Amino acid sequence: MSQLWPLVLSAALLVYLSRYWRASKKRLPLPPGPRPLPIIGNFLDMPNKNAGADYRELSDKYGDLVYLDVLGQPILLLGTHDTAMDLLDKRSALYSDRVHSPMINLSGFDWVLSMIPYGPWWRRHRRAFHQFFNPNAVAQLRPTQRIQVNHFLNRLLNTPEQFTEHIRHMFGATVMRVAYGIEVADSGDNEYITMAEEGLAAFNRMLVPGKYLVELLPALRFLPKWLPGVCFKRDAAEARVVAHRLRDTAWARTLAAMGEGTVNPSMTTALMERNSALESVEAEKEEIVARNTVAVAYGAGADTTLSSIQAFFLVLASFPEVQKKAQAELDAVVGPHRLPDFADQDSLPYVSAVIKECLRWHAIVPLGIPHRLMEDDEYRGYFIPKGTLTISNIWAYSRDESLFPDPDVFLPERFLKDGKLNPEITDPAVFAFGYGRRVCPGRHFVEASLFLVVSSVLHTLAVSAPLDESGRPVYLEGKVTAGVISYPEPFECVIKARAPWAEALIRASDQIAASSATALGLGE
Repeated sequence: MSQLWPLVLSAALLVYLSRYWRASKKRLPLPPGPRPLPIIGNFLDMPNKNAGADYRELSDKYGDLVYLDVLGQPILLLGTHDTAMDLLDKRSALYSDRVHSPMINLSGFDWVLSMIPYGPWWRRHRRAFHQFFNPNAVAQLRPTQRIQVNHFLNRLLNTPEQFTEHIRHMFGATVMRVAYGIEVADSGDNEYITMAEEGLAAFNRMLVPGKYLVELLPALRFLPKWLPGVCFKRDAAEARVVAHRLRDTAWARTLAAMGEGTVNPSMTTALMERNSALESVEAEKEEIVARNTVAVAYGAGADTTLSSIQAFFLVLASFPEVQKKAQAELDAVVGPHRLPDFADQDSLPYVSAVIKECLRWHAIVPLGIPHRLMEDDEYRGYFIPKGTLTISNIWAYSRDESLFPDPDVFLPERFLKDGKLNPEITDPAVFAFGYGRRVCPGRHFVEASLFLVVSSVLHTLAVSAPLDESGRPVYLEGKVTAGVISYPEPFECVIKARAPWAEALIRASDQIAASSATALGLGE
């Protein structure tokens, strides 16, 4: 390994000098940033744990464009939402590539849509995904979502202390039915939900900023795994098993069920039936696209929305006045004899504002996933070199006081004016789901799920913080995990029916959901 370092550092120096030569040739400066050290550049300026806050400090010091050079890799930190829109959205033809991550390739997650490099192969996957998650297609999934939400409410009444497991089960069961036509058991551990949870956890570990030096020095991937300090290869090998199990297990079982004629309609069956009309070589490629696309829907849909709903329960337990205002609106619009449904959404502006504030208050993907510049660019008189990784500090955007005054306060009213949603206030969804051509393709499904879950929980349940020995509510710190996807750290809350009518409504709705599932062929 010691013999490799001079070669790696020499290569980094050549790249570094080449970039400054290209900038000087264009007679344009690079964007401002901390002074780089010889060879290692700004390696020591990279944040460790609190990346969102640390990056915001750099933006406060140098402006909304901060240039870093880390061992020859150019990085551009975008400090404001407006700047991110200018580059990642308005210039998406240039900024839609992804970083070529050695750890993603070594760990077997190179099939994940958000990590596929921009180009024809990515467009094939995106097209397949869009077929099932565009607004019209998502509307067809509402019966499945409704059934699973009704079951979710009933489980919360039965075992409220397991609310996190119930959230995971609800989304996992919904996505498994949509993606593979597989019914998830109503209780107990389920291998499919466990696979999704383990897969997302492994993916999150592979992309922790600064954890693996091979991300900055890709040549290290050629070292044998038995050498000291090459633990990244062992970590990647373990993750690869999880990644392939997530991608292949349910897919193989659904194909087997198709052969036996016992399969339920799903994304898998629709894609494979379409592929049956293709020639053999093309059919093989499209089967790979189909397998990858369905696995992305399964893995991401089963786990990432968990973060938002966990944050929602944390909000209810921490801000009882928000819960009371939302329930008053639901009582007036929906009443005690039914659950809220999609048709009620326009009549529930405060509930909608609660959802927007949840997306702002807790950034699910605090730094987004970096975009990669495909050609040299010029912006505001600065030169931005090809290959630059552009980071959108979504955590900072959600706390931008020019957009959201008193950003640390949970305040749904910031999105309202005269009792209606205020279109002049920036919707957190425009940055929470990413930018440009890399915007989350499952956004419409996630937003529909959030509305149905949030409105149904608010209408029927009372959520509060546990009490201490003196009978006072326990303060919930609201700490969150680090990583590509951020989750609230485990916390306790008290969940019970709002009133006798609410419990009766939940029990009756769960029975109706079971009957509807059987009638629609969605039975357990």
